[in-house]
Amino acid sequence: MIQDIYPHRLRNEFIPARPVDPEGLLFRFDGDSVLCAIEGDRVALPRVKDFSSDAERRYLFALDDTPCYLDMEGKGRSAEGLEWLPVRMLRRRAQGPREVIFAAWTAFQLYNWYRDNLYCGRCGGVTAPAPDERAVMCPACSRRIYPRIIPAVIVGVTNGDEILMTKYRGRDIPYYALIAGFTEIGETLEQTVAREVMEEAGLRVKNIRYYKSQPWAIVDDLLAGFYCDVEGPTEIHMDANELKEAVWVRRENVAGQPNDFSLTNEMMLVFRDGKEPR
Repeated sequence: MIQDIYPHRLRNEFIPARPVDPEGLLFRFDGDSVLCAIEGDRVALPRVKDFSSDAERRYLFALDDTPCYLDMEGKGRSAEGLEWLPVRMLRRRAQGPREVIFAAWTAFQLYNWYRDNLYCGRCGGVTAPAPDERAVMCPACSRRIYPRIIPAVIVGVTNGDEILMTKYRGRDIPYYALIAGFTEIGETLEQTVAREVMEEAGLRVKNIRYYKSQPWAIVDDLLAGFYCDVEGPTEIHMDANELKEAVWVRRENVAGQPNDFSLTNEMMLVFRDGKEPR
């Protein structure tokens, strides 16, 4: 999956007032695009020293021992050999280095958080980075705002040697996925599983069991993967507002996605190989 970067490590410890290292990686975003270089199927990021600017470089995290910074100036002209590429396209255009793509996605999540919290939602004051933790604070009313993480589920609904596979309406994605959805207020993850399957496919489920989790930074998600068994009638009643296709697929006919970045892809292949938790 996208976060599986061993032997590399994303070191996300908060380090206040870390000096700017000219050799550090620099993330520049313009809307949903990141400034980078693509060579074949490999992505490269610029270094702090590649730009002469007085803009603030805000420390984000380290990739192994290399510090990573956010250019708070953001959009602007690119440098020679670099291009603005939508962050989502990194998954399609580049297969590696995986640790660089994962760092870019994580930086994009923090960029969105900083951009969306320039002002306090309580009093309207201008916010500033907190000196002691990863947060922004409002000097006027002392409110602290932390990075947003949205819980959601990925669900492998099984019926013996079949799994429910779907395609979502309104998305230009040709390959299959699994039932997915966001956790609501006052709801457990297991309740989210049962509700989403009922809403999208009209099926009741039982034996809900946890598999694995994944950060999905480009939409602020923390995904929790579950398998469950269909209970009762197996006829699918698809929500046509959400889905354009929902079908039962036998193990041997399960095809994976074009790359191994997603929890969805891993769960489909685990089922194909008969290794899902029972």
